[in-house]
Amino acid sequence: MDVDVQELTRLPDPAARARKASELIDQHQAVVNELSRLRREALEEMLSHGMTQTQIATVIGMTRTRVGQLLSSGPRPERAMLGTGTLTVAVGGKFEAGKQDPYAVVSAEMLASYEKVAGLARGLGLKTEYEVVPPPGFVDLNRTNLVVIGSPRILPFVGQVLAADTNVGFAKDGDGLYLSDHRTGQPYRASATAQDAVDYGYIGRLPRPDGRGTFLYLAGAHAMGTLGAVAYLENHLDDLYKEVKNRRFSLLIACSYDPIQRSVKKVDAVTPVYRAEGMN
Repeated sequence: MDVDVQELTRLPDPAARARKASELIDQHQAVVNELSRLRREALEEMLSHGMTQTQIATVIGMTRTRVGQLLSSGPRPERAMLGTGTLTVAVGGKFEAGKQDPYAVVSAEMLASYEKVAGLARGLGLKTEYEVVPPPGFVDLNRTNLVVIGSPRILPFVGQVLAADTNVGFAKDGDGLYLSDHRTGQPYRASATAQDAVDYGYIGRLPRPDGRGTFLYLAGAHAMGTLGAVAYLENHLDDLYKEVKNRRFSLLIACSYDPIQRSVKKVDAVTPVYRAEGMN
């Protein structure tokens, strides 16, 4: 950081200095936030192992009051499930029908899915950037802090990466797209009546093609399954993070919804949380 500051002081243009100073503040603040989150997670881990706050204070050289403050403030550990800095939320889009020069748009359910992710991130102290991926769905997966929303039907490149998941995933036959538990062979197909409907969704952390990290992927066989996947993440973020941390994982969910109002009624997991290492 000293080198950065020295270079900054040598910039003759005050506007350039101000811009660079703002960039450095943002960068270092992100590091401070992540270190604070890691510290809080470590303190909570010590508590879960049976240590008292007084014992923790003695071990790490703080007062018991300070330990209590740190446990109730700062970024929550589970926010690492989403990322460590500004999130890019890439949403699969379709071209407008009947337009001479169409541009990519997203469905109401996909937009609601993004808004849920953005709200969840905001509550964890993370900013989000919205990105619509136009057809044919070639999204850049080699980025940090990336969340991708949309089925492999509109994001076929993600479908290729999904082949790395040997536990659960999407399949297609004459009846259309559906989800499947590869471990048990159980298919999960959307169904609907005039009064009730169910769709299925996928939640997983997948490897980046460049091998330098992972991205979070949320998708359904249909739009309501995608919204259900996001709703499940929203309601179970803490438990999921405790179980998998930042490791690769995947699971399938069932989303019961009102077919008229297009609103989620209930979301439940239908598979275990599978880890990429082959461990439940």
